[in-house]
Amino acid sequence: MDDFLARERLPASYAETVAAVAAPLAGRIADLARPGGVVVGLCGPQASGKSTLTAVLAQLLEERGLRAAVLSLDDLYLTRAERTALGRRVHPLLATRGVPGTHDVALGMRVLDELRGPGRTVLPRFDKAADDRGESTAFEGPADVVIFEGWCVGALPQPAVDLSDPVNDLERELDPDGTWRGYANAQLAGSYRGLFDGFDLLALLQAPGFEVVLAWRREQERKLRERLAREGAGGKRAMSDAEVAHFIAHYERLTRWILAEMPARADVVVALDAARKAVLKRL
Repeated sequence: MDDFLARERLPASYAETVAAVAAPLAGRIADLARPGGVVVGLCGPQASGKSTLTAVLAQLLEERGLRAAVLSLDDLYLTRAERTALGRRVHPLLATRGVPGTHDVALGMRVLDELRGPGRTVLPRFDKAADDRGESTAFEGPADVVIFEGWCVGALPQPAVDLSDPVNDLERELDPDGTWRGYANAQLAGSYRGLFDGFDLLALLQAPGFEVVLAWRREQERKLRERLAREGAGGKRAMSDAEVAHFIAHYERLTRWILAEMPARADVVVALDAARKAVLKRL
């Protein structure tokens, strides 16, 4: 694990999170292992450390002799052209990746199904800097464990009455009649149920609040700007702080709903403070 943390360029302090959170969670997942594999849903808001924790869990499971595959909900986003068409057909805000309805649910269900069986499964990848589908990777199955991580993985639809009042200026100004948020909520009640209902375990990274998530996301995008500048990444660009605030407003409603609703029913809850220090609340 020390070598893994070094390869991933994680700070030495992350070893505390491995010992206090990742190792016990990996043990819980390993206890569920059975023929045909298990699927673990890992939900957490933007920039909460889902990808890092997922990578560590996969490493720990591999060390236990289990084949672990990773799938991100973000990698299931519709292509930019598909979202543009959806925005014209239903609502302009759907051209922006984020809410339920902007993912290829059928692709996700197919990949999850294929990972349980033998052979090569193509894993989609989304390039956030290009805002479009990127180069795919592959996994040789069958997977003993699939970790499916994402910002709204396992989310339930909101009660219809909760959709009437906008939660921010974006909804107030660009979705005054609720068409966009109603469409996203209907997707959660519909096709996304098939994507989320097959989990053997649901884990939640619980942020202190949405305002902290915004600060995390701005920090994440600043680091992306620095990396792209170092790499001279052509036409790829990262968002400014103002653009991040506008972008994450698309996620605000559902992020707040998840933080209010999911802790009571998630199998595992990991509480995060503003510095992203993790404490295992429920295992």
